[in-house]
Amino acid sequence: MDFPNTTGTLTPDRELADLTWLRVGGPALALFLPADIEDLQSFLIALDASIPVFPMGVGSNLIVRDGGLDAVVIRMGRGFNGIEINGNQVTCGAAALDAHVARKSADAGLDLTFLRTIPGAIGGAVRMNAGCYGSYVSDVFVEAKAVTRAGEFVTLKANDLNFAYRQSDLPSGTVIVQATLRAPEGDREVLHTKMTDQLAKRDATQPTKERTAGSTFRNPVGYSSTGEAGDAHDLKAWKVIDDAGMRGARLGGAQMSEKHPNFLINTGSASAADLEDLGEEVRKKVFQNSGIELKWEVHRVGNRRP
Repeated sequence: MDFPNTTGTLTPDRELADLTWLRVGGPALALFLPADIEDLQSFLIALDASIPVFPMGVGSNLIVRDGGLDAVVIRMGRGFNGIEINGNQVTCGAAALDAHVARKSADAGLDLTFLRTIPGAIGGAVRMNAGCYGSYVSDVFVEAKAVTRAGEFVTLKANDLNFAYRQSDLPSGTVIVQATLRAPEGDREVLHTKMTDQLAKRDATQPTKERTAGSTFRNPVGYSSTGEAGDAHDLKAWKVIDDAGMRGARLGGAQMSEKHPNFLINTGSASAADLEDLGEEVRKKVFQNSGIELKWEVHRVGNRRP
């Protein structure tokens, strides 16, 4: 397959497993790391319109199936990870890590602390309306800059994205390159202490040393799950999974965490099929036990092997 010339990096038939936190998945048609916005635009304009593109962040919330992905994966690199602060507005490149945005904002006395424990980068956080501790990207969102599949540079406002729980209406193939957030003010020391406490609680309740993709399923009624001791709301995903007897459940190399049953773990030898099939078994058991139909929070893309 012929691809357009680029000043960035283009790798055909690139395996994706090492680019995801779960370390599974087959190849993409190609992996494209644009040099800058102009390079991204020109590439998309020249790329055959019948070829799909798939924007990918740091792979923290993703299962790429074993048969690979019939698309060009676009991944933003170092040229897209800047963070600038102007008054109470924080403008960050799509590749800026959520944790870095939270820390740098706190240094400036701005409260984006809810981002500190969310794995991933800002582009994905906008797309997924990421949230924690009751706060969401939609609460602080000003605008995003993006490039459409046709190569057009656009500005997206909140009403363009129609934010909802763990989702937005970002058009297919649109690549977010930058986002601006408006943050409330706070005391620097208090904000950093708050984030230290959040990290300690996360490490105490979640399998942070394992290969996971964060929370596997959305909470049934949209509550922000912390997994803290005493967090026993009947409709938290972890609780209904536990009640269905699926804490620690295994399939091949995949396991639901003993520590936090809403975390799907690659114990070291899992295929993407193991992980997805175990997740589907969890959904089945939860529905049989409680009548609740869990929805995936982890994105699953690509082809299963025949």
